[in-house]
Amino acid sequence: MTIGFEQLVDTVKALPAEQQDMLKELITKWRIEARRAEIARDAQASLEIYRTGQLKPQSAQTIITELQHSLSDKE
Repeated sequence: MTIGFEQLVDTVKALPAEQQDMLKELITKWRIEARRAEIARDAQASLEIYRTGQLKPQSAQTIITELQHSLSDKE
């Protein structure tokens, strides 16, 4: 059974405040877990790129300078 977004919102609005707060905490935790999993996937992909030699080590100063240039180019 699938319900539409508007129906879901109406259902949540009808919940007591305590249950709304509990739902908010659950959703926040789910989002945090999803973001951590995304960061872990990105880190694994970056390590694989590095290990295969597609990414060369650079000094922190070089990376900072490149980031500053890329940010100023966007402005």
